[in-house]
Amino acid sequence: MPEGRPVLLTVDDDVSVSRAVARDLRRRYGEHYRVVRAEDPQQALDALREVKLRGDPVAAILADYRMPGLNGIEFLEQAMDLFPRARRALLTAYADTDAAIAAINVVDVDHYLLKPWDPPEEKLYPVVDEMLETWRALGDAPVLDVQIVGHPWSAPSHEVRDFLAHNSIPYRWWTVDDAEGRRLLDAAGVDASAIPLVVTPEGTTLTAPSLNELAQAVGMSTTPATDFYDLVIVGGGPAGLGAAVYGASEGLRTVLVERQATGGQAGQSSRIENYLGFPDGVSGGQLTERARRQAGKFGAELLTTRVVDRLEVRGSSRVVRFEDGSEIAAHSVVLATGVAYRRMEAPGVDELVGAGVYYGSAATEQQACTDQDIFIVGGANSAGQAAVFFARVARSVTLLVRGKSLEASMSQYLIEQIHGIPNIRVRLCTSVVGAEGDGHLERLVLEDAANGTTETVPASHLFVFIGAAPLTDWLDGVLDRDSGGFLVTGPDLVRDGRRPGGWVPDRDPYLLETSVPGVFAAGDVRAQSVKRVASAVGEGAMAVTLVHRYLEKS
Repeated sequence: MPEGRPVLLTVDDDVSVSRAVARDLRRRYGEHYRVVRAEDPQQALDALREVKLRGDPVAAILADYRMPGLNGIEFLEQAMDLFPRARRALLTAYADTDAAIAAINVVDVDHYLLKPWDPPEEKLYPVVDEMLETWRALGDAPVLDVQIVGHPWSAPSHEVRDFLAHNSIPYRWWTVDDAEGRRLLDAAGVDASAIPLVVTPEGTTLTAPSLNELAQAVGMSTTPATDFYDLVIVGGGPAGLGAAVYGASEGLRTVLVERQATGGQAGQSSRIENYLGFPDGVSGGQLTERARRQAGKFGAELLTTRVVDRLEVRGSSRVVRFEDGSEIAAHSVVLATGVAYRRMEAPGVDELVGAGVYYGSAATEQQACTDQDIFIVGGANSAGQAAVFFARVARSVTLLVRGKSLEASMSQYLIEQIHGIPNIRVRLCTSVVGAEGDGHLERLVLEDAANGTTETVPASHLFVFIGAAPLTDWLDGVLDRDSGGFLVTGPDLVRDGRRPGGWVPDRDPYLLETSVPGVFAAGDVRAQSVKRVASAVGEGAMAVTLVHRYLEKS
């Protein structure tokens, strides 16, 4: 963790002077400040870069005027690039007084101190006290969050921010054009072309990290604690989190495996207003974070950035294999992989994903949408919630709906909200047939199915909420799926065993059991499920009850 205490840095190439000034500073300020000393300017700059990356503030810098390589003025100029709010003083001999006074006028040095400064109570501490009082008034504080430096239209930068946001990891975002962003790049010795740069609170730097590398760097669990469990849950949406809470609370050794971020599509919702027990509504992120903490409280293990690509039956064990070839086994498995938004096939869209085109709400982009004209594709609740969310800051929000009405797929309370917000416009029978822009989205080509016309409109952001595709291709030939790829469960299974994956045992399958005994499906991935957050949570809880029945009979 970061040191947290503000830094007082002193640099002097005379070892005895360096030790003496550090000693005197520690004697008076050591309880509340961390005193760092260096014996040459380059060593001091390296120390400042490390402090910068750790997120600690620097309150004051005392530098000797005469040093090899860089004199004190040149050193302080470079130090100012890293910590512009730090107070600065030169340590000088009497003969260099004129140079010190010139430095105060030319490069904004705050004070100069003559050597020797005995007694420090009269000649050192009053000056440092004044410097620290000025620094405190400026309000510099430690940075305890992850810091990201990137480009606003960079897909990898968006992916990093989105991942941290969906996993409730606080972060600070700087663009390569921000002064603080440039300072961090300089401190890390990274070129702007290598973005995104991620700096952890401990000072670890990562350039263009994979999500797995990022998860490990910020302290998320990516490696299972053991190789065998009572229950493996694949997918961390509402159904998976519900299963994790009830499985762990009922004494099952439980692990939840999620490929990106817990919460699923519900976790991206800006506000869910029809979930039981939250009359004022709750954001998907808040609901997800509470469920995640609750599962952890009961001892469930949560693994992130782990992609499952195979399910095998080995005797009484159900084996889940990861993309990297490793695997874990369990007595039972709950599949809660949910669904993903279908990709748009319009020309130009794929090239602009993460650079103006986003799948899901991408709440991290709200600030960038201030006073912009944005478009949302979709006619269900998720699209409506996003429209209300972005309408708070955008100049205009246009909801593009392929159907002839909202009533067919959106809750009435949300339709009434949308009609009551003046900067939301609903265009029915309208589809996106093209996206254009130089490096980022600038225009959309829209087609009106009612009259067969097309038009090109300016647009800075497009958020896509179309359809729902189950994430079950990796289960092809292993479990029974319907024509849409959803998992068939319970009484809908074929019992004579003639179809691959059909139900074989003599007993009837349990309600949420798939074609492989001991493997259950819950939530949106299950065929004929009700696509609501409450029902997904309920199915996750029900799946655990059925797991108990299965284990009792096995």
